[in-house]
Amino acid sequence: MTILIKGAMIVTMNGEAPFVGDIFIDGDRIADIQPQINADFDEIIHGEGMTAMPGLINAHQHSPMSLLRGFSDDLKLMDWLERKMLPAEARMTPEDIYWGAKLAMAEMIKSGTTAFADMYIHMNEIAKVVEEVGMRASLTRGLVFLQNDGGKRMTEALDLIDRWSGKADGRITTMLGPHSPYTCPPQGLEEVVLLAQKRQIPLHTHLAETKEEVIKIRETYNQTPTEYLYDLGLFERTHVLLAHSVHLNRRDIRVLKGMRGGVCHNPVSNVKLGCGIAPVTEMMKQGITVGIGTDGAGSATTLDMFEEIKAATWLQKLDYGDPERLPAEQVLRMATIESAKLLTIDSEVGTLEPGKKADIILIDMRKPHLQPVHDIHSLLAYSVNGADVDTTIVNGKVLMKHRQLITIDEEELLREVSTRAKRIVEGL
Repeated sequence: MTILIKGAMIVTMNGEAPFVGDIFIDGDRIADIQPQINADFDEIIHGEGMTAMPGLINAHQHSPMSLLRGFSDDLKLMDWLERKMLPAEARMTPEDIYWGAKLAMAEMIKSGTTAFADMYIHMNEIAKVVEEVGMRASLTRGLVFLQNDGGKRMTEALDLIDRWSGKADGRITTMLGPHSPYTCPPQGLEEVVLLAQKRQIPLHTHLAETKEEVIKIRETYNQTPTEYLYDLGLFERTHVLLAHSVHLNRRDIRVLKGMRGGVCHNPVSNVKLGCGIAPVTEMMKQGITVGIGTDGAGSATTLDMFEEIKAATWLQKLDYGDPERLPAEQVLRMATIESAKLLTIDSEVGTLEPGKKADIILIDMRKPHLQPVHDIHSLLAYSVNGADVDTTIVNGKVLMKHRQLITIDEEELLREVSTRAKRIVEGL
């Protein structure tokens, strides 16, 4: 299958200046990008008035939590978690997980996200949805070691890796997921780290999301959460994706300098739950890779990565009182190639270049809020929202065209999630 995208404004995110041109897709890869391409093709997509850019990459997400969107807003974090989220999640069946994940993926496709990193339970159900709908994903079974479960969680985590790594035409990758410092005592965490090193599997974990976490780890181990992970060898032995990393001091940032992997910034969730603002630009100054994610819709409410892009740059400017912090092109890199690095897929996606996988979105610029076009990076960072995405392509396959989902029956999806969501939260 060959596709020619004709006459779009092309934003490659590889440092090249944007230009109007054509993109030729052959199979699952970008074959050529030129101001004009003359070639035989199976399908043409007219890109006039559109901007073509790499698909956005959501580097931290809990997709089934889409069923809990708007269910527990405006609560303190521990109330949100203990009174609402945990009781609701305990009611979720594997079938609920499947439909919640599909709801999340429908929203992501419709708002320009082509790849995501997920951590949850019943991950086989989520993998099935990824395979069916055509997205790209890094999947992780979250591991908590506060109770003795007879190794059940670890068995499920390894089963996910053995069963799904490289599947769905190579669109699925996997990680090991020790949930966080406060849910993983040293023995359990060391076991996971050694296993990750032995099998060369990346790690995905939460770090320093709240002040309460920092206090708890200090009281228990007389360390910051970052120091705790460092002393257990987390940053020496494998690639690590750290979600949140809000409450880091200067020494913590120095500890992370030079790590394999990096940090996923989740600005909307962190601010909405009152957790704080991560020191994103300070981490970047130390050469730490920082990408962007949404966290679950149970906290962030939205999975629109363009909203995260806005929040990320606005918060850094506000926090430091400096409008030059985190400029438009840099924050767009965070949501594309930098997030791709966190998922260890940057050799394949994250920029538009010949030879890379064809993960591309087209944004309709023919709207009042996107005109005039003085600086395309500024419009993408500050003005575009997910509803402006016209077409989403992953692995050379069109998943949405002219706002119509192709691989998901949207009417069926909305019927299923409405019924399931009501049952899950009833009485809570």
